[in-house]
Amino acid sequence: MKTLEELDSLREKLQADMKIREKNNNITVNVSMGTCGIAAGARETMKVLIEEISKQNLKDITLTQTGCTGSCQHEPLVEIKKGADKVTYIKVDRKKAREIVRRHLMEGKVVKEWTILD
Repeated sequence: MKTLEELDSLREKLQADMKIREKNNNITVNVSMGTCGIAAGARETMKVLIEEISKQNLKDITLTQTGCTGSCQHEPLVEIKKGADKVTYIKVDRKKAREIVRRHLMEGKVVKEWTILD
């Protein structure tokens, strides 16, 4: 980092990334971050979701983490809640995370072949 402008830019980006973790939005995205989820790659999944939600400048979405949900064989898990509706995606890697943001969060289309029934 060489200038104050670079520092300001970094601060604004980090503030925007943190804002999507606030819980005042219509849609909630939960990433299961228990030990089994982390071992299966949930940290990378969370990182990609933060990047994609910020990159697409999506508003009204809260991204948060939960503990183990007891479905260790399906980790990493991503649960999307909108009102009473809930969709749980399984084995979410980097590629799936990007597609979930694009197809589910942006286009409103559930990718059924990557889900388990709730």
